[in-house]
Amino acid sequence: MAEPVRIVEVGPRDGLQNEQRVVPAATKVRLIEALADAGHQTVEATSFVSPRWIPQLTDAAEVFSALRRRAGVAYPVLVPNLQGLERALAVGVEEVAIFTAASEAFSQRNTNASIDQTIERFRPVMARAGEQGILVRGYVSTVLGCPYQGEVPLTDVVRVARALHELGCYEISLGDTIGIGTPPAARAMLRAVAEVVPMAQLAVHFHDTRGQALANVFACVEAGVRVVDASVAGLGGCPYAEGASGNVASEDVVYLLHGMGHDTGVDLGRLVAVGRWISAELGRANGAKLGLAWKD
Repeated sequence: MAEPVRIVEVGPRDGLQNEQRVVPAATKVRLIEALADAGHQTVEATSFVSPRWIPQLTDAAEVFSALRRRAGVAYPVLVPNLQGLERALAVGVEEVAIFTAASEAFSQRNTNASIDQTIERFRPVMARAGEQGILVRGYVSTVLGCPYQGEVPLTDVVRVARALHELGCYEISLGDTIGIGTPPAARAMLRAVAEVVPMAQLAVHFHDTRGQALANVFACVEAGVRVVDASVAGLGGCPYAEGASGNVASEDVVYLLHGMGHDTGVDLGRLVAVGRWISAELGRANGAKLGLAWKD
């Protein structure tokens, strides 16, 4: 058996945040709990951002407070700043994530701040998190291309990943936000970052806009990464990417990894059932190939 690979399930946060119809808090709680029950070790629960920016996640505190948390499962939440962290701490969050971009143009459009300004905003977040014993994960978006500036130099990706690592993030997730990368580009990007951040502290996060996400996961796992972000039923997708079709589906990633000999700890049949259920709840097609092909 090959080395284990941990899936970071981002469906409840990244997957739901751009849904147009309001998803009830009870449905979100049920989704998070079902994903943990299926064997996920990490389920990103929600985001404590301003409701003005992401109305869908206005109920972050309500959702997190209602969770029946399983022992041994991490439930990180996204926070944009110190205010978001304080709101998360108030409901007992034990792990958070911060986010910036490798593209200067994307950072300005998405956060109204430069990359360097976003990193400076994180310093008090990291200090406060350290005081409280809170783990912090870092996201770097647009690592393989940007909807505004096009190509993103590899040196910029490396610089930003190194900055988050030096801030104290225990893990850095490298995101192909618009789903533009191909396996050779994804592998080259990962290897370049791994020269300044240990491979054991890196994760990959692919969107499937051009149908390359699963191939990119394969290439990066072959190159040594052991943490993969994925979203049940392929929920989500960047609203800035033309033709965005969602994140890579957790079901398809787990099937691939099991076929490669990697243990994920996930019960594939139970995960498929969760994907089918949430797709029906949202009234949308199931974005996981396995969700259609799986026979009970």
